[in-house]
Amino acid sequence: MRLKGKKVAILAENMYQEMELWVPYYRLKEEGAEVKVVAPEKKTYTSKHGYPVNADVAAAEVSSKDFDGVVIPGGYAPDMMRRYPAMLKLVKDCFANGKPVAAICHAGWVPISAGILKGKTATCFFAIKDDMINAGAKYVDEEVVVDGNLITSRKPDDLPAFCRELVKALEK
Repeated sequence: MRLKGKKVAILAENMYQEMELWVPYYRLKEEGAEVKVVAPEKKTYTSKHGYPVNADVAAAEVSSKDFDGVVIPGGYAPDMMRRYPAMLKLVKDCFANGKPVAAICHAGWVPISAGILKGKTATCFFAIKDDMINAGAKYVDEEVVVDGNLITSRKPDDLPAFCRELVKALEK
């Protein structure tokens, strides 16, 4: 129960990658964190393969003060998440306040749109590598990259390393 008392937001939108949402969700709960699914609206969203997730709260109803960190799963959901100012504000404010911001796979699109990558070393799914570089990040091809309070990984295979670094960052 290393994270007892910690509150973490996991962002959701349609077309999310199942493992990249559910593995961190249950890993954080296993460590005692209170995990809330935050989305554009409080409703049910479906994964790339139709697996549902119920949003606990709409992004416009919360702020960075409500959480100790935020997780952004990949899939195609991040391309939709970044269209909502409240979702970007949550990520940007958590980052600015030194709270862990963890993005895996295509989730790099959200920190790009939040404007928090300039000067950071990060990784992502190779298809959005150029987007990360154009946003000012130094791209590296590694399973997990931690640069300050930014945690990034490339793909579902990297989830063990991603979750390990996420838990470690939230313990601080």
